[in-house]
Amino acid sequence: MSDYYIARKTRGIFNPESQEAFKLSRSKIDLFIECPRCFYLDRRLGVARPPGFPFNLNSAVDHLLKKEFDIHRDGQTPHPLMTAYGLKAVPFKHKNLNVWRENFTGVQFLHKKTNFLVTGAVDDVWINDDKELHVVDYKATAKDSEVNLDAEWQDGYKRQMEVYQWLLRQNGFEVSNTGYFVYANGLRDKKAFDGKLEFDIKIIPYKGNDGWIEKTLGKIKECLVENRIPTITKTCDYCSYVTALGDVLREQAGKSVIIKPAKTPKKATKKIEEEIESVKQTLF
Repeated sequence: MSDYYIARKTRGIFNPESQEAFKLSRSKIDLFIECPRCFYLDRRLGVARPPGFPFNLNSAVDHLLKKEFDIHRDGQTPHPLMTAYGLKAVPFKHKNLNVWRENFTGVQFLHKKTNFLVTGAVDDVWINDDKELHVVDYKATAKDSEVNLDAEWQDGYKRQMEVYQWLLRQNGFEVSNTGYFVYANGLRDKKAFDGKLEFDIKIIPYKGNDGWIEKTLGKIKECLVENRIPTITKTCDYCSYVTALGDVLREQAGKSVIIKPAKTPKKATKKIEEEIESVKQTLF
């Protein structure tokens, strides 16, 4: 919290002259689909979007679900949820599973046409009686209505699963088109909190199609090698904000109003940091 500015990155930036493979994560592929301009600013020019707060509660649910399914992985038995949904599968046991789960490694594949080292960290993998793998992703929310995958913003979840399916296929595995979302929904209809949060856990199947990935990787390469920033994406909130800010600054400059960078006194900075920590402890 000591630096109140967005610093330009110098590592992990695409260099058109470099012959080394360029690491491209699943999340950056999704960023490109959402907004090529923001993607270019991030991966080519080193200016990323401002980071948000970490979802610590979601991370806790993710961590505990992994521990729970790992118990059945060790014994090669189906989790009770899998049995309840009639799934003929067990958690997949593989020596590289922990590597596949790591954010900075994940499942990897060198895409030779673009020289991209594509990566994606899976939550889980199951294997069925036909020896096909199922990609599994854990999600957590808290809503009164039934959880589903019908919202437009959840298209990113679907693409996420399809990238994982594609990566495992490129590594030689037989992967089913059907993946599963293990969705934990925090119950809000209890009479009291009593120091615990209860969840309704549901398995939602999703039939993926990774046919879009090859074409998208080609478009990403074309974007990165260009020496110009893509046009503004009208549906991007970040682009809209920057455009509006630029308009205001130009307008104020025309009125001879001097706009100075904000400086936060040390005492105020300390107080802000303490207040943010207090809010984080309360929420997470």
